[in-house]
Amino acid sequence: MIKNLLFLLVFMVISSNNYARQRKIIDVHFHSRSAGDYGNSAPPNPVTGKVPKANSNQEICSENLRMLKKYNIVKAISSGTILRNGDYMLLDRSRFISSLEYPDHQGNSLPDTTTFKELYENKKFSVFGELGLQYEGRILNEPEFEPFLNICERLDIPVAIHTGVAAPNTPYTCCPKFRIEAGRPSTLEPVLIKHPKLRIQLMHMGYPFLEETKAIMNVYPQVSADLSAIDWLVPVQEFHDYLKSLIRAGLEDRLMYGSDQMIWEDAIPLSIKNIEGANFLTRSQKEKIFYSNAAKFYKIK
Repeated sequence: MIKNLLFLLVFMVISSNNYARQRKIIDVHFHSRSAGDYGNSAPPNPVTGKVPKANSNQEICSENLRMLKKYNIVKAISSGTILRNGDYMLLDRSRFISSLEYPDHQGNSLPDTTTFKELYENKKFSVFGELGLQYEGRILNEPEFEPFLNICERLDIPVAIHTGVAAPNTPYTCCPKFRIEAGRPSTLEPVLIKHPKLRIQLMHMGYPFLEETKAIMNVYPQVSADLSAIDWLVPVQEFHDYLKSLIRAGLEDRLMYGSDQMIWEDAIPLSIKNIEGANFLTRSQKEKIFYSNAAKFYKIK
């Protein structure tokens, strides 16, 4: 009897490991960063303390691609400048989907609407975001962004926007205009009212604004949310409690895996591990989070 139980346990572990290796992932929150974006020397991972090895554009590209392949991340929504996204797409065009970031780390301004439309039509980008407007104390419901949202709704371009909070001391370091209030999911409601067909991705699950996130996602079915950064930067139990509440609210079909990978080699394995370790999730729910929800939202075949 004991021998049979041990055999069954070993079989279950092997089966689980095989599933993890074979499971496909879509990373809906990935960044095509450049060397120097974080100063002369890259900072250590805030969780593990590990300093990135890559210190050139080519090394960063190569290391990120290696990690994506290792963890069977078959698609990555790559947020950055058109130029940097192009570098990644040259490496593996089938894996990377270009997403136009604003504001970006190179200080570029938004293109005019004619150029914006042409860039999209020429397949230079397929997604509008990450929109880190909160770092400038701004929200999406401002007149400057309305023409771009009109284009996105008309051409069915998904919009991905930073919500929630940021790293400690953000207003005292990089971004003096950063305001917590600007990251509340509820600030998107006027945009959703004006643009009922606009697909919006709440980055970071609106953390820590749980009730607002639930309210927006329940009322507006065109909104999905990614788990990025929260799935490895906050304490694991806090992440699990937040995710579990969204699952209990019936939102399992609109939650998507995201790493928020930038320059750290260990962000992707950490985030995957923390989702795999969420014992309250069924295998079906994990498959939805890792792949099928994003495939549906981004119309990936």
